[in-house]
Amino acid sequence: MSEENQTLAQRREKAASLAELGVNLYSNGFKPANTTRELLPKGDSLAPQEAEPGGAGYSIAGRIMAMRKFGKAAFCTLADTGGQLQIYVKKDILGDEVFETFKKWDIGDIVGVEGTLFKTKVGELSLQAHRITMISKSLRPLPDKWHGLTDVETRYRQRYVDLIVTPETRETFRKRVDIIRLVREYLIGKDFMEVETPMMQPIPGGATAKPFKTYHNALDMELYLRIAPELYLKRLLVGGFERVFEINRNFRNEGLSTRHNPEFTMLEFYQAYATYEDMITLTEKMISSICHTVNGTMKITYQGTEVDLTPPWTTLTMDEALVEIAGIDREILVDDEKLMALVKAKGIQLEEQAGPGKAKTELFELLVEDKLINPTFITSYPTEVSPLARKNDLDPSVTDRFELFITGRELANGFSELNDPIDQLARFEKQIAERGEDDEIHPELDADYIRALEYGMPSAAGEGIGIDRLVMLLTDAPSIRDVILFPHLKPEAKLQQEREE
Repeated sequence: MSEENQTLAQRREKAASLAELGVNLYSNGFKPANTTRELLPKGDSLAPQEAEPGGAGYSIAGRIMAMRKFGKAAFCTLADTGGQLQIYVKKDILGDEVFETFKKWDIGDIVGVEGTLFKTKVGELSLQAHRITMISKSLRPLPDKWHGLTDVETRYRQRYVDLIVTPETRETFRKRVDIIRLVREYLIGKDFMEVETPMMQPIPGGATAKPFKTYHNALDMELYLRIAPELYLKRLLVGGFERVFEINRNFRNEGLSTRHNPEFTMLEFYQAYATYEDMITLTEKMISSICHTVNGTMKITYQGTEVDLTPPWTTLTMDEALVEIAGIDREILVDDEKLMALVKAKGIQLEEQAGPGKAKTELFELLVEDKLINPTFITSYPTEVSPLARKNDLDPSVTDRFELFITGRELANGFSELNDPIDQLARFEKQIAERGEDDEIHPELDADYIRALEYGMPSAAGEGIGIDRLVMLLTDAPSIRDVILFPHLKPEAKLQQEREE
């Protein structure tokens, strides 16, 4: 028998013996009146070995994280959502029978405690137990408290254990909740209305990515988990809602990496009678203010590199970035033949139909992107790679579009919206023709979106921000899996099979 199975067997035997003694291993009647967050400040005014005046009674519930047992007394550390508090258990207070039963309890058990507050002689606030109740018996031991849950794969797969034993993980997800709340409050404060759009769509649109496909029996039709909510949110602009946003999940049936999960959270927002410059201003103010609120500073460290989010942020056109950062001669950028030769020399493989706009974008991704550490807006994206963005009035080869990069990663993508239905139809048709037949998905024109534009969409600008990547930045998380509670992983059985092969 393995060590793990032996430990599980011992725990099950202990649970059975407690049940025989009349202990309800999974009781449902204890209702704590207090939390550790509420009780801990009460110790500030107490001296060592002093009890709280008046002997007020309190009750808390939580998980036993540590235990020291003596002959007639025991100390244990109880953790709830707000923190940890030491519990002092004495035989002469609980009684012989209850105390002897308590000594058979384990680290990991969830218990309820009623008692009074005092400070030990070393000055630690403690709750002296007058009554203690088993709420849920733990049949599996927690990881060693000194080493924690060190295996990264196990941390992701058994997030519930990771949250129990790793304070940093709990703090990351508390910050995630705060960041999303602050985003929501900021936009609502700017008169944006939060909406919900379909998760299952008849046509996968709003971005270029491979979707997940399903089938609806009653409607007798294929549906796709959305890759983006963009086209539905812009339909709302047509309908007269002038400022809308959505924070929700997108799904893309593509690879896994430290930056990509097939299911991820996006913020998308759209504003009528605005331009991409307005989106840049809004983004800079929103993210910098959220950073200051969450971390108390504009200067943060991400994976050992200092990042300064203090406004104003740098803005460069794509061509300027290729010249100033990649060191490409400006003459090459305006000569299609020289540009294509450079791309080939850099080992970049382009599709047969790709033009100079695609070539510039590929060069940018290869030579510039990872060098953009402090916040940088890159503007003037080629029209060729921006099928939903408005062409620039002075130079129709580029669009009024930007992407925001921090720590070498794209964090946001926004642009002045294309609201000309004739231009949009032509770009859709060109995109479909270039994409060609797909083994899994037949490219399809979103005729209803074109119909919506034909009713008239106001001039507008919109943007998408990757919430997971924003949380990664503000919590110093190296992988997107560190900021998603339950990231997608290969099944354990499949991993085991691969190891054996």
